[in-house]
Amino acid sequence: MDLPERPERDIAAIKLPEWGRVGPAVAPVPFTVYDDAGEPVEPIHRFLRDFVARGNRPGSVRSYAYTLLRWWRFLRAVDVPWERATSTETKDLVLWLQHTEKPVAKRRKASASTAGTVNPITRKEYQSDQYKPRTVRHSNAVLRAFYEYWIEEGQGPLRNPVPRDRRGSRPNAHHNPLEPFRPEGRLRYNPKVPKRKPRAMPDDAWLDLFKAMDSHRDRAILTLAVSTAARANELLGVRVCDVDWGDQLIRVARKGSGAEQWLPASPEAFVWLRLYLVELRRLRPEQPLWWTLRRQRVEGRLQRVPLEYDALRAVLLRANKLLGANWSMHDLRHTCALRMARDENLSLRDVQTLLGHAHLTTTQIYLEDDQDEVIKRVRQHHAEQERRAAGPPQPAIGPGYDPGDMSVLFGAGGLQ
Repeated sequence: MDLPERPERDIAAIKLPEWGRVGPAVAPVPFTVYDDAGEPVEPIHRFLRDFVARGNRPGSVRSYAYTLLRWWRFLRAVDVPWERATSTETKDLVLWLQHTEKPVAKRRKASASTAGTVNPITRKEYQSDQYKPRTVRHSNAVLRAFYEYWIEEGQGPLRNPVPRDRRGSRPNAHHNPLEPFRPEGRLRYNPKVPKRKPRAMPDDAWLDLFKAMDSHRDRAILTLAVSTAARANELLGVRVCDVDWGDQLIRVARKGSGAEQWLPASPEAFVWLRLYLVELRRLRPEQPLWWTLRRQRVEGRLQRVPLEYDALRAVLLRANKLLGANWSMHDLRHTCALRMARDENLSLRDVQTLLGHAHLTTTQIYLEDDQDEVIKRVRQHHAEQERRAAGPPQPAIGPGYDPGDMSVLFGAGGLQ
């Protein structure tokens, strides 16, 4: 059978142009994509406006904007208008992401030698220069949502260029009534994602990280994180009025839903929190709890500003450089979750509530044995085997022998 000739693109030869940028936009859209002339890209801007209206947060808007900017650059590289894109362009983008390296800053020095390697202390892999499967899946999800919006608007291509694989005649034919319904079929070009197991930070590693903190503020944030399992952005959003000193609780706004929840913290965390607040001026209840230690010039005046995620990340980077590690704030969340899951006084439902998981299946990953604990038990097993091998052989005492008779025969010390 003669197949129609359809030349395939040379994926390795595709070079994305340095076109456009992502920048702040006028409210209500926090971020948008601008072209080389400094004008918002209208199809993207209108989609992001609808995206914001659906209750999505600025961080998600920024992430979607960067994904759509990469898509626009890719379409310019292959000379295809956005409204004429097909599944072929989606397939080629996925292939390109799987075989190319991420653009990195020319000034990068420290991370160049560690990219893609495994840290000997944490046994965690450093960020590599390759696009991960999760990045590809996120790209497909963003493009699927973008074209769904424009197809509903009656514009764009007739079919979504990010297709689904529909298998079987009946959608949700074997649906579990205890789980939510899912869209029919997976995205066709989604790569498989390896299952990641959470790992607890060893106690000695936690103490080393804690000792590397050089301020009461940083000690308070770390102890709150490891005792409440709150995410970094959730902790940074805490206000003064969100602290209950009497019951030792903090109130956070959960990621995604924005629902408020009170979390119990350890007494040690409140000790460090109190020491940190003594160093600050008196704060009003509605003000943020966390502030920078160094004053910055704002409107001609030197003053403290609210602590943001990049500044908190810099604190961990300095500590990791000192320790030769690559710990993150999310490692503290995993550590707290695994500690609670092993506590016999806490049920899995309790752990789910504290972690803010919508589904119990998400929390169940913390029931699996931690790799460090398994390694520790296996090492104890090997040590016991060596100890037994080094000792003198003992006589086999069967059911027909009296231990007293064996003692008389071989002496009080057994067989020597």
